[in-house]
Amino acid sequence: MATQSGSIRRGLPRVEGGEPWPAAGEAPARIVMAGAAARSASVSGAGSVTAGPAAAAPSAPIAAVVVAQETASGAALSAPVPAGNAGAAVARQLRRGLPRVPGGEPWPPAGEVSVSAAALSGAPTAAATPALAADAAADNAEKAVPAAASPAAVPATAPATLAMGTTSLRRGLPRVPGGESWPPAGLAPAAAAAPAVQAAPEHIAPAPATSVAEAVAEAEPPAAASAPAVTAAVTLAVTAAPAPVAPSVAAEKPVRPEAEARLYGSRTLGQWIKLVVLLAVGAVAAAGILVLAARGVTTLPGVPEFLERYPGAYDLPDTAEPGFPWWAQWAHFFNIFLMVLIIRSGYQVRTEQKPPAFWTPKRGGKKISINLWLHQSLDILWLANGLIFVVLLFASGRWVRIVPTSWEAFPNALSALLQYMTLDWPVESGWVNYNSLQQIMYFIVVFIAAPLAAITGVRMSEFWPKDAKTLNKIYPVEAARAIHFPTMLFFVLFILIHVFLVFATGALRNLNHMFGGTDEVNWVGFWLFAAAIAITTAGWYAARPLVLAPIAKRFGQVSSR
Repeated sequence: MATQSGSIRRGLPRVEGGEPWPAAGEAPARIVMAGAAARSASVSGAGSVTAGPAAAAPSAPIAAVVVAQETASGAALSAPVPAGNAGAAVARQLRRGLPRVPGGEPWPPAGEVSVSAAALSGAPTAAATPALAADAAADNAEKAVPAAASPAAVPATAPATLAMGTTSLRRGLPRVPGGESWPPAGLAPAAAAAPAVQAAPEHIAPAPATSVAEAVAEAEPPAAASAPAVTAAVTLAVTAAPAPVAPSVAAEKPVRPEAEARLYGSRTLGQWIKLVVLLAVGAVAAAGILVLAARGVTTLPGVPEFLERYPGAYDLPDTAEPGFPWWAQWAHFFNIFLMVLIIRSGYQVRTEQKPPAFWTPKRGGKKISINLWLHQSLDILWLANGLIFVVLLFASGRWVRIVPTSWEAFPNALSALLQYMTLDWPVESGWVNYNSLQQIMYFIVVFIAAPLAAITGVRMSEFWPKDAKTLNKIYPVEAARAIHFPTMLFFVLFILIHVFLVFATGALRNLNHMFGGTDEVNWVGFWLFAAAIAITTAGWYAARPLVLAPIAKRFGQVSSR
């Protein structure tokens, strides 16, 4: 049996993970030319598509072209033809269309098709079934077709054995006007045998979407026919096509996208670790350079004599009492707790983009973020703690411990700084008297930095009068912001250096001074300091909207927007 070579136009796969459908290769087709007078043609077999009705004169034969793709059993579909045409051979000139391959001849090849009367009659003769009669008619039609074909034609593939699966076909637009969606409704083939012969990829050109309809266009009536020319009824009978010929390839395991690294502030944990390591290395390198430079300065002429004259501290008045009273110890603890939370909440206020919650005063006023409310509330407590400390400091006469009372404090402070830089530290006697550098730094913290932070903070808070135009012009809020943040950085730097020196110059004794209230060297002060750090850490993690909201509701209204 001869077959016409025509490349299959392949589309989307019918099952997930499959190859484009239908399978690659050449589609075997039988071209059956038959006259028909019926208004409509019925197509037997699963998945058939029937064109609309055709009008014709009763005495004139109407050409119908039936293209049937072979099924697994080799049966083809047939179209019924009028029985009155039996016993006569009908010659029909093929109507040719576009070539199937680039550079080829118009398809189908030129010539006439001779159809036997038995094939046209459609009645069962020697064949046991209508399908066998259709096969015989198709064979007669193919014998009448000239053997010449396009040079680019490739032998068609053998039909594949189908095994129907359980996945429904994906259906698209109809292939003929007024027809059903194509392919026919049904289940997708689960497996198919590979074609015996496949067309070479370089000789296969994709066919246009209307190639099937063009390929089976009705034949033109002969010139000698006395009946008027009528439009032929074209019936397309498409059986189950071979399933996609796809090798059994295991599906590749999908690559899981890497989860985005969690940010802690503006950096990831790895970036923070790298930054801390770089800062630590840089600090060690800078400290080494400073130590070498300071040691070089002490060898200059006159410097040893300066250090001998100003050892780093001067004598206090006789009224100064040694030691640290209980109120100084408690004030020191509250200052640690409040300063840590103030720095944390202040940084949150400065960097937050969308506050987690808002707070509005009961008496009415501007709505602020709950972090700003916490910051301002802690500021008030911190100022109250500092005010009590200063009052008791002057009332007890211990102010001389942190307020310079002699001009000798300044050269002694310079001498103490030089001794710290050379790592030949001055003698520590904090229970009785601070060295001059400590005294000046404590004075700056208590009497300069703390009031400066308070004044600039009030200017940026809701307590500042908004309608005082003259006062706002003299003290603009921009100036307050420019001073407030550097002041916070000063406190951070002071705390870091202060804690380092406490542990580096005798940790147990220094901790006993401020937490144990004794000059002895034991572990009492250390454990009290550890308890203070634990409480401060708990306060750090408790400063969240879930915990703050019930407290803030006692003083105003808390909302999410």
